[in-house]
Amino acid sequence: MSKSKLNILVNLATIDNELTSSELKRIHLIAKAHGFDEDDVAEIIRKPEPIKELNMLTEDERFEYLYMVIQLMKIDRQVFKSEIAYCEEIAEKLGYNKKVVADLSKNIYSDPSITADREMLKNKALKHKK
Repeated sequence: MSKSKLNILVNLATIDNELTSSELKRIHLIAKAHGFDEDDVAEIIRKPEPIKELNMLTEDERFEYLYMVIQLMKIDRQVFKSEIAYCEEIAEKLGYNKKVVADLSKNIYSDPSITADREMLKNKALKHKK
């Protein structure tokens, strides 16, 4: 995972102008799993960069990224319209129709230990490609 992907996760987590302890913990878990230094993570959280272009990602990376963004949206077990709109915006930037968020979120859980059938979800996502 690159700093730009972590940055987008931070942008999503703060879209409702609040970074909950669950969201913060999830961001730190994701960052730690990908070898990020704690100081770098703190800096990204303190000063997230505006989102850059996502069109350089492979199809698998686009799907995995969309999956993570939807999962992070659900991590605090409260889903705000602004978070849904943000996920839809990211989905469109990733080359999907915004309805992919509603379609996939039915099978993506806030708890990362509960996994869905990724191949089934990838196939659903492909049906929403622009």
